[in-house]
Amino acid sequence: MNTRHAIVPTPLGDLTVVASGESLVGVYFPHHWYLPPSAELGPETDAGQDPPLARAAAQLGEYLAGERTSFDLATETHGDPLQEQVWAMLRRIPFGTTTTYGALAEQLGNKGLAQTVGQAVGHNPLSIIVPCHRVVGSNGKLTGFAGGLSRKQRLLELEEPAEVRAGRLF
Repeated sequence: MNTRHAIVPTPLGDLTVVASGESLVGVYFPHHWYLPPSAELGPETDAGQDPPLARAAAQLGEYLAGERTSFDLATETHGDPLQEQVWAMLRRIPFGTTTTYGALAEQLGNKGLAQTVGQAVGHNPLSIIVPCHRVVGSNGKLTGFAGGLSRKQRLLELEEPAEVRAGRLF
């Protein structure tokens, strides 16, 4: 397949955005925990000259500017069956809400799978697009984010409902 990538500047740092054919297959932060080997990213290209990468860059920019709440992009993931199930559940978490690793494990039928769910969430190749940042620890604390906890916090703040934001003391 025709895999290639572009570096897209954002307020969260330069994102590596990867496409294969017409589908987006990766969105990675600087110092991402599970960045694939550079050979799997394909050659670097100009996002503006590549329609799938240009669409991804534009929609990520709109989302990070607070102008978009969902993405309309062709995507592909290639995980094992459990990862694919978890990533499908992530896609269903509504904008501005969170869930826990335990709740996702319960949806799979076994609360004991919370750690395994956490591993699948951590290996999500489509950060932001597949909203793994919306998964928090059982006590509501921010835990495990392949792009770093400060970025996770910024993404959750971006999605925070106005009434919640207005009720905060700081």
